[in-house]
Amino acid sequence: MSDHVSAEIVSQPDLWRRAAGLARGVSDALPQAGERVAVVGCGTSWFMAMAYAALREEAGIGETDAFAASEMPTGRRYDRIVAITRSGTTTEVLQLLRRESTPSVALTAVADAPIRDVATHLIPLRFADERSVVQTRFATTTLALLRASLGHDMDTAAVDAEKALQLPVASHLDAPQVTFLGRGWTVGLAHEAALKTREAAQFWAEAYPAMDYRHGPIAIAEPGRLVWNFGEPIEGLADDVAATGASLVTSDLDPLAQLVIAQRFAVALAHRRGLDPDRPRHLSRSVVLPTAQP
Repeated sequence: MSDHVSAEIVSQPDLWRRAAGLARGVSDALPQAGERVAVVGCGTSWFMAMAYAALREEAGIGETDAFAASEMPTGRRYDRIVAITRSGTTTEVLQLLRRESTPSVALTAVADAPIRDVATHLIPLRFADERSVVQTRFATTTLALLRASLGHDMDTAAVDAEKALQLPVASHLDAPQVTFLGRGWTVGLAHEAALKTREAAQFWAEAYPAMDYRHGPIAIAEPGRLVWNFGEPIEGLADDVAATGASLVTSDLDPLAQLVIAQRFAVALAHRRGLDPDRPRHLSRSVVLPTAQP
């Protein structure tokens, strides 16, 4: 079964390298050291916002919060807003930027979309746009650019992504349930991996911070199920998962490359179930609300 998303997944390593090069030319539009920053998006874009916010905080560059665009508090002071929107038409993002007077920068795949009229700065990533409804390469390329702006070596991450494209996923496809885990910036990646399996394959998956997993969610683990960890597993996780009979999935690759494996898993699972991963039910490329929402 052919689909657009599979080709878009394969293209990611080269796009990450391209985004890293672009980061040097747009540095003035991106958050500066010491600025207090809000990062917003919807769905997949929100999860990338979570990852970037955590990375920026970990780097000690400035206080950084991530919000679903509909949930950003009013009246809270920020020096800059970073908005992530593939289509540039997402209603909640547009409403937020119209409401806020804070300087903003929007990362989008569509430069002539309405987002250009409400953002202070625009960083177009046309080369990362997608034909599939399911987001893969735009999201990871955006995060690659933001990581590069923090000084991360995205060429090494791209090399790991090339390895991730070759790793088998067939052994995971019989699992009846998956729980994705992360810590710090990889919590956002875990949420994105779970969303991909729900969207593309209509397959239930969950995501949690790894340290919180043992505070309840581990109760669902049992033989045949997967606990899929992003980044370095926390101490004791392997033993705790083994005791349930579930299987721990982990890797030494860059966590963003680990997400590529999860994307491939979601698409392969969709194919196994006879579904079209490009066109998930009830979803469209962009959520444009017919009337203003509160």
